[in-house]
Amino acid sequence: MARHGKKYLEAVKKYARQERYPLERAVELVKELSYANFDETVELSVKVNLKKGQTVRGTVTLPHRFGQEKRILVFARGDKAEEAREAGATYVGDTDLVEKIQQGWLDFDVAVATPDMMKEVGKLGPILGRRGLMPNPKVGTVTMDIKGAVENLKQGQVEFRADKTGVVHLAVGKVSMEPEKIVENVNAALDEMRHRRPADTKGAFIKSVTLSSTMGPGVKVKWDER
Repeated sequence: MARHGKKYLEAVKKYARQERYPLERAVELVKELSYANFDETVELSVKVNLKKGQTVRGTVTLPHRFGQEKRILVFARGDKAEEAREAGATYVGDTDLVEKIQQGWLDFDVAVATPDMMKEVGKLGPILGRRGLMPNPKVGTVTMDIKGAVENLKQGQVEFRADKTGVVHLAVGKVSMEPEKIVENVNAALDEMRHRRPADTKGAFIKSVTLSSTMGPGVKVKWDER
């Protein structure tokens, strides 16, 4: 069983831990219960209803950006490489970037590729796959619409995916943000997850919703399965 420090235990005493709070109040509590000496991330944890072997995966562009801008790498040639540069990609290249990554370089946060580059990029599977950096058509990072992909990522598009226990974890803000902005980010994420529910799911898809700060305790949220 995990052991928690004094500040965490003091925070837990300040609210009814088993109660489910309206989203607006849950966000307020997360901010009130934050105690670290840095701007903690607000984290969303969602338990979804999945059958064995199923997952839920997608992307969502949160209405309000937070944190540092992502370093976007694009694998592309010719006109598509130029399109990536004009859209504001941080790094653009083809086999030169593949070789650089094979040598251990990983100074980027997300990778995008044109379909014709995937034969070369596929060689990086063992490196990028375990770090969650492999371009994937299911989340829009293998595409001919390089401009659109880069612009979406720069606007705050993030990827989500259920883990093996059927829980989706996603950062939705910073404790320093206005509560209304965090609420809007949470609603956008939950709505997109709901739209990704498998067609054969029976009953409620979203089973539970919890918010917490990086160091703080979890606050349960009431969620209306619309």
